[in-house]
Amino acid sequence: MTSREPNSAENVVILGGGLTGIAAAVHLRVPWQLFEREGNLGGLAITREREGYRFDRTGHWLHLRDPGMQKLVAETLPGQMVQVERKARVFSHGATTLYPFQANLYGLPPEVVKECLLGVIEAKVQPPGAVDPKNFEEYCLRHFGAGISKHFMIPYNERLWGVSPREITADWCSRFVPLPNLEQVVAGAVGANAGDLGYNASFLYPKQGGIQTFAAALAGRLDPARVHTSASLDELDFQRREAVFGGERVPYSAVVATLPLPELLRRMPGLPKDIEAHASRLRCTTLRYLDLATRSRPSADWHWVYVPEKRFPFYRVGIFSNAMASMAPPGGGSFYVELANRGPVSEATVRESVQGLVEMGAIASPEDVLFADAREIDYAYVVFDDHYYAATSAIFAFLESHAIYPRGRYGAWTYNSMEDALIAGREVAATIEAKNGESKR
Repeated sequence: MTSREPNSAENVVILGGGLTGIAAAVHLRVPWQLFEREGNLGGLAITREREGYRFDRTGHWLHLRDPGMQKLVAETLPGQMVQVERKARVFSHGATTLYPFQANLYGLPPEVVKECLLGVIEAKVQPPGAVDPKNFEEYCLRHFGAGISKHFMIPYNERLWGVSPREITADWCSRFVPLPNLEQVVAGAVGANAGDLGYNASFLYPKQGGIQTFAAALAGRLDPARVHTSASLDELDFQRREAVFGGERVPYSAVVATLPLPELLRRMPGLPKDIEAHASRLRCTTLRYLDLATRSRPSADWHWVYVPEKRFPFYRVGIFSNAMASMAPPGGGSFYVELANRGPVSEATVRESVQGLVEMGAIASPEDVLFADAREIDYAYVVFDDHYYAATSAIFAFLESHAIYPRGRYGAWTYNSMEDALIAGREVAATIEAKNGESKR
């Protein structure tokens, strides 16, 4: 661990060097120290390289809507970020269709299109005053009808989240699940353009080096004397306001906690019993996926595809090199393959995945695959179940009463984008500075 600054009761401790932690440090104008357990900063926004092929930790496409974030990114990597128009697809019933499924039924078997259209029409003419959906499955049936729910929304989301949509509330999805009107659904069913739907119609991506190029450039704006890598949190003593790393106690005035919320709480001895009970109810799913390289160019031209059918071992596949050719050697392809099975990746799963890619038309033949490396993300998708809001509300209130600010996708225990992570870092810096100013009055 690198040397410390003099201990200071006004010191802000940042736990975790992912995008939120880096952004918080960039924006803070009071003393801070950042601690990251890995050897480098970036969190999940890192890029692996093997034999000239590059792989992010699955899809990390940067969508910007906030003017401040647009300015920050432009200043951080001037002229090096390319805007890419999304090519997202859905593969089901042997057909590749446009995304989102609910607004692009054209190309599916006629009986499927008929079932989906009748279902959505029935849902749209439902009398007002009906009871609000209690879970995500009911939300889908309410907004999309039985056909679209059956053929895509329910099976796909069950594979994504790893639990039944009946176990998930509908509150998380307003921004991330496009809701086309009836005219758009009909237009997409007959082949007319329903228009670009969804928050990610375009994205930014570095010309070279993968998403880590951006994370590293942002981290390059930090004072290296305040950054401590290979420094894992042993304990957070909220009563004495001290963080412990390798046996060394570091006093703090505030903490920005971006490590996964359950990991933070496990390192906080003396928690009240009700907070421990709420912590025990936090749920998430692990993601296992493949970094897959091909010797020749992919047969498909899409950037990523959604796969709702259970006969495939994967639910989503992306092609980095289709979005940015520099992600693979000339003539090659770099893929990420997200697996629905949360267990260890077997050789059979790899074989079935490769066969599935051939069936989808993504690659020409199994012999085209150069390698497929199994990867894992322990904390991938937070489960928004019936306990979620009560548990997180109580936990966050307790933490912030002790000047501990859980932020970022896993610190705040939520589902969001890279831009949201950057905004969270900016906003928590402003919050801490405002409270610091109040305490001096």
